[in-house]
Amino acid sequence: MPAKRENKPEGLRELKTDELTQKLASLTEEKFRLEFRRATESLTNPLQLRSIRRDIARIQTILKERASA
Repeated sequence: MPAKRENKPEGLRELKTDELTQKLASLTEEKFRLEFRRATESLTNPLQLRSIRRDIARIQTILKERASA
């Protein structure tokens, strides 16, 4: 269950800015791969794409909060 906690806002706020940037890059790449696979074949778990989009939005929100603070 630790991986789930990491994607929640409280868990993400504990990470450093560099770690958040790396996580954002990996999630963006994973989102691209899933969208590409969705266009060519059916996904086994289509809700995974929604989860990734929301995680990306959470990370971007935290990065913007840190930039404005």
